[in-house]
Amino acid sequence: MTPNVKGALLMVGSMAAYTVNDALVKMAGQDLPLFQLIALRGALATVLIYLLTRHLGALHLNFPRHDKWLIVWRCLSELSATYFFLTALMHMPLANVTAVLQALPLTITLGAALFFSEHIGWRRMVAIALGFAGMLFIVRPGPDGFSIFSIYALVAMLLVTTRDLITRRMSSKVPSMVVTLATSLSVTVVALVASVFQGWVPITVASGGLVASAAIFILMGYLFSVQVMREGEVGFIAPFRYSSLIWALALGWLIFGDWPDMVTMLGAGLVVAAGLFTLFRERSRHTAE
Repeated sequence: MTPNVKGALLMVGSMAAYTVNDALVKMAGQDLPLFQLIALRGALATVLIYLLTRHLGALHLNFPRHDKWLIVWRCLSELSATYFFLTALMHMPLANVTAVLQALPLTITLGAALFFSEHIGWRRMVAIALGFAGMLFIVRPGPDGFSIFSIYALVAMLLVTTRDLITRRMSSKVPSMVVTLATSLSVTVVALVASVFQGWVPITVASGGLVASAAIFILMGYLFSVQVMREGEVGFIAPFRYSSLIWALALGWLIFGDWPDMVTMLGAGLVVAAGLFTLFRERSRHTAE
C-alpha cells in the first residue's frame, strides 16, 4: 500500500468516525440536555486522549509562551463552535449541517488571504464566490427554507475557520495531541459548569451507551486525523475530506430517515466542487514553486 493510498484511507476513516460521532450525539440528544451530553462525552474522550498522549510521549509543555496563548484562543474558538454546531445538529438533518462545514477549505483560504496576506489568484476567488453561493442554497435565507439553526451552523463554520487559522500560527514545537487534549479538557470543564445550571436528567443504559460510543468514535477521528498528516501528499489526501458528506447522507437516511431535497443537494455540490478546485489550485501552485 502506497503512502498516498494509506493516507486517503485514513482520511476517509477519520471523516467516517467524526460523522458517526455526530449521529450518535444527535441520537443521545433526544434524551439528554445539551451541556450534560457535552460534559459526559467530553469526560470520556478527555481520559482516552490523555492516555493516548501519554502513550505517544507527547505530554509536555516545552514550547513558547506565544503558542500557549494561541492554544487558549483555539480552545475558546472550539468551545464556541461546539455549542453552535451541536445546537444546529439537534434541530437540522445531519447531512445539511455537514454540508455547511464543507465550505471550510474555502473560508480558511479566504481567511488566510485576509489576515495572513497569503496570495490567492482570481480563479480561487471565483471558486470561493461559487462556494458561498452554494451555501445560500443550503441555508436558504428566505421564509420557506430558512431557520435560525441554519445561522447556528454558519456561525459554527466561522468559528471552526477561526480555530484552524489560529492553529496555522502555532509553531512546530507544539505537539498535536497536547492541543487536542487541551481543547477537549476545556470544552468538558465549561460544559460541566454550564450543565449545573441547565440541569441533569437520569442516564439510561441506552443514552449512556450512545455517549460512550460517541467518545470512542471521536477519539478514533482524532487519532486518524493525526496519522493522516504523517502519510502521503497533502494535496492528494485532502480531497478525501469531502467523504464526510457521503457518510452524513448515508447515516442521515438510515438512522433518521432524512434525505436533503434537490436545492440542498445542488448547494452541497457547488460547495464541494469549489473546495476541490481550490485544493487543486493550491496543489498546482506548490508544484510550480
